[in-house]
Parts: sequence; C-alpha cells; structure tokens
Amino acid sequence: MPITKDDVENIAMLARLELTDEETEAFTRQLGSILDYIDKLDELDTADVPRISPCSTASGDTEYARRDDVVRPGLGQRLATENAPDAEAGYFKVPKVIGG
Repeated sequence: MPITKDDVENIAMLARLELTDEETEAFTRQLGSILDYIDKLDELDTADVPRISPCSTASGDTEYARRDDVVRPGLGQRLATENAPDAEAGYFKVPKVIGG
C-alpha cells in the first residue's frame, strides 16, 4: 500500500506539525521509500535464522538482565522540577494540548 500525500498530511496533523508543500512532498517520497524497503525485507526467508535474545551482550553475559530490582530513593518533586522551564507547586507546567 503506497503512502499518499493525504497520509502524510494526516500524520502531520496528528503530530501537530505544520508542513510546507515541499516538506509534504519530500516526506511522501521518503516514507514511500522506507515502506518499499520494508516490503523487500519481508521477502527474505528467515525460517532458518536462529532467534536472538534481546537481553544478551556480545560476550553472552546475561547476568545483568536477571538481577533483582533494588528500590532506591527518587529525586523528589523539588529536585526533579528545579531546572524545569515552568514549574508550579512541585509539578511541571505544560501547555494544554487536548481540546480547543
């Protein structure tokens, strides 16, 4: 399924991006190329490729992935918001993005 200019415009709207016509055309071509490449990868026969573990290192050491969780103290609100550009009462203030 090729990507269309309407698809890119819809994605941009959902991401709250304002794209120029040139950017829309460029992203349409670029995303189309990416999807074409993925289609080519889907043609590969991977039946005999062994599964890999995402929790292993080059040396094969997986001990770090099985360690016990350790509870540690957090930063706390004051320290966490200390360098925030806009904080109020220990919380991060951000612009409203839902609704009007």
